[in-house]
Amino acid sequence: MSTTGREVLRRSITGQRRPVTLAALLTACHQGGEALVPVVIGVVIDRAVAGGSVSTLIFWLAVLGVLFAALSTSYRLGARFGERAAERAAHDLRLDIGRRVLHPGGGAETGNLAGELVSIGTSDAKRVGQVNGVLPFGVAGLAGLLVSAVVLLTMSVPLGLLVLLGTPPMLYLAHLIGKPLERRSEAEQERSAFASGVATDLVAGLRVLKGVGAERAAVDRYRRTSQDSLRATLRAARAQAWHNGALLALTGIFIAVVALVGGNLAAAGDISVGDLVAAVGLAQYLITPFSIFSWVNGELAQGRASAARIADVLNAPPAVDAGEATIPAPAAGHVRLSALGRGALRDVGFEARPGELLGVVATDPAAATDLLDCLGRAADPATGSVSVDAVDLSTVDPSRVREVVLVAAHDADLFAGTVAENFATGPLSEEAMSAAAVDEVAGALPDGVATEVTERGRSLSGGQRQRVALARALAVDAPVLVLHDPTTAVDTVTEARIAAGLAALRRGRTTILVTTSPALLAAADRVVLLDDGRIAGEGSHAELAGRADYRAAVLS
Repeated sequence: MSTTGREVLRRSITGQRRPVTLAALLTACHQGGEALVPVVIGVVIDRAVAGGSVSTLIFWLAVLGVLFAALSTSYRLGARFGERAAERAAHDLRLDIGRRVLHPGGGAETGNLAGELVSIGTSDAKRVGQVNGVLPFGVAGLAGLLVSAVVLLTMSVPLGLLVLLGTPPMLYLAHLIGKPLERRSEAEQERSAFASGVATDLVAGLRVLKGVGAERAAVDRYRRTSQDSLRATLRAARAQAWHNGALLALTGIFIAVVALVGGNLAAAGDISVGDLVAAVGLAQYLITPFSIFSWVNGELAQGRASAARIADVLNAPPAVDAGEATIPAPAAGHVRLSALGRGALRDVGFEARPGELLGVVATDPAAATDLLDCLGRAADPATGSVSVDAVDLSTVDPSRVREVVLVAAHDADLFAGTVAENFATGPLSEEAMSAAAVDEVAGALPDGVATEVTERGRSLSGGQRQRVALARALAVDAPVLVLHDPTTAVDTVTEARIAAGLAALRRGRTTILVTTSPALLAAADRVVLLDDGRIAGEGSHAELAGRADYRAAVLS
């Protein structure tokens, strides 16, 4: 079922019902007490100052002191509960977004840069969570207005009715004034998230950009994106300023009317001097709840805009659907492609028998990418099928497919932490490290496998990163392992060692090597040649080396 921005907000609030309720009660007590302060001062004037009683004066001053102590306590506790609700709600939203992004069916990344998803999972989640922190203050503002109206009614019916009947139109006008802010806040967040996504991509590809001399083009691109974001931010800031100014003007007019009516009543003798002081004090106090309404309304407008962006991510359709079929356990690893068609692939059919080390040479990089997507069920074929142990993968849940078939992409990233911590599946496998020549990498590092690596492993060389990523894939010991060009950044001697180690370690397990490396292909039991997205040949590396198209792809 589709989730709307309104539903995201509702779930965020109901999920924190208890702390939000406690915060609302405590802050309502605080605002109600704030409204009583000018009333107590008016009582002091009428009963103590006017009567000249010192003992009465001391008593009411003590009452005032107790009131301020209660105000301080209720505000601190209410703010604490509200902040707790806001942070927990934002945390829950981050988890929801993370679960959607990491869902085996994929799809959340479609149309979104990585940085955009990060921005939605941080900035937008925080804005929606913050709604839980501001709603109690909105309730408190209403409580303050209600106490003020009741007190004014006891002093004078016209004053009380003025506040009671004037508040709803004020709140409705505040809602209308917040609409432009909501629209511009959504545009601001979209532009900001896109700029963050572009920056993330540029930083990730910094070495490549420097290598091809494209730094200026990259800077120009980010400058244009950043300027778009700046313009959207300025528009939102202008909307915020107009919103706050308009509400302040409305509030000032309303308070002036209350003070004018109270002054006329005092002049006519309908209320006492103390009541007049209390009425003027309450009129000044009314600035506080209306300022709260202005702040809450602005936060709600931004929260609604962010909730809509979160809903778009949560509603993103999966790239592949869930299935009910299952692959037998333990999996034998018999892979068969039948008349497979997707993207650059056209009527592709071959098989990898259980325990076979199969090489696949694709003359078109796009065909290799499409093949990897279909084998790992990152995407389903447009025509034909991919099966493992006679079970069509399009009928199997993606999470189960990934338990059986591990696709190690050419550009697999490492994570910040130690080399050892990048083996997230469990303890280090000495056999996997040896087969991928990671033991040589560890020997060259200052602290071996305990050496810290930076984000995406950028502190390592390209060849070192590839070997660690390969060892990580080998350590999983998946029934079917698909490797895409795992040795492009290593020297020929190391590549030959990896080829021999890979063949030995994966003996009895199905392995598909999508590569153009002669060393790896020579270690394969059989090689399939894909030319122009179609099967062009099949045989051993030595047999296919006699073909011009094969030599052009592998030996050139």
